[in-house]
Amino acid sequence: MNTFVTGAAFGAALTASGVYQPSVIVSQLKFENWHMMQAFLTAAASSAALVHILQSLSPSTFPLPPRSFSSISLFSRYDGNLLGGILLGTGMMLSGACPGTVFAQIGTGVRSGFYALEGSIIGGIVFTGFLGPWIARRNAAAKAEAKARGEDKELTKTVYENLGVSKSSVLVAFEAICASVVVSTALWTSVGPEAKISPVVGGLCIAGAQLLSLLLRKNMVGTSTSFEEVGDWFWGIFKGKTLPQRYNNLLFVSGAVLGAKLLTVAYPALGQVTEVAVSPVAAGLGGFLMIIGSRMAGGCTSGHGISGIALLSTSSFLTIGAAFGAGALLGLLRG
Repeated sequence: MNTFVTGAAFGAALTASGVYQPSVIVSQLKFENWHMMQAFLTAAASSAALVHILQSLSPSTFPLPPRSFSSISLFSRYDGNLLGGILLGTGMMLSGACPGTVFAQIGTGVRSGFYALEGSIIGGIVFTGFLGPWIARRNAAAKAEAKARGEDKELTKTVYENLGVSKSSVLVAFEAICASVVVSTALWTSVGPEAKISPVVGGLCIAGAQLLSLLLRKNMVGTSTSFEEVGDWFWGIFKGKTLPQRYNNLLFVSGAVLGAKLLTVAYPALGQVTEVAVSPVAAGLGGFLMIIGSRMAGGCTSGHGISGIALLSTSSFLTIGAAFGAGALLGLLRG
């Protein structure tokens, strides 16, 4: 129940903030307005502050380890984060959705969201059945080789560890950068009709859902693993094996759909969608790519972007940087 309630709060927060709308995601990647970035940075910065406070008050209750790197053993320990981020951003630009916002789109009845969800489900099935096992085999072989060479030492996971500075200094710098971007874009740019409330307030709503998740589940928000759970169930049924026991993330995203739906019933203005041209083919292909990418990278715009960045995880900064870079490049090429 805690998982379902937290998911409902997250879906409602995404809906209230307006970042679930395809027009907001596409226009941000084209740098036509900064609605999404303002909400995203507010949510990430607020989540980072919440994590710091909770861990300071009770470290044993909120251990919250940083996100580890994701590797596919091609050219770097972060190659999975970089390549996965590129696929994630490309899929976002094509579909006008993220792995998390697609559930808010379903709850609010955004037409392209249903096609993006179909592509995402196929992506989860393909990753679980083929790409995931292939990556696991490559990493196992690479780890065995590293161990044979005596190079299997523990690797640093956070920005402050990699820079060799204190956690507090990186946290303060991160908060300052987020605040400067949010304030400057709020002063010098305008948002579109999708902003029923301020994007900053919307970001705080998302951070509120993060706080609820921390208090109820002792865990942070993330959505793309749900598609891997769908893949596990699909292959379990298809191969006639014992069905998997994982379904927590499916409960979370089911709650997100309901939360989005209930909020728009209570406040219909929040469900008024600004139309943007997203074809069924583009939405489906985008959904497929963003799930392949997010699972390759070990997280999506919520798991890495809001939660992983709040933990100052190096892998999360690289993944989200690659995602926004790839999405922006595709937006530039598409005009």
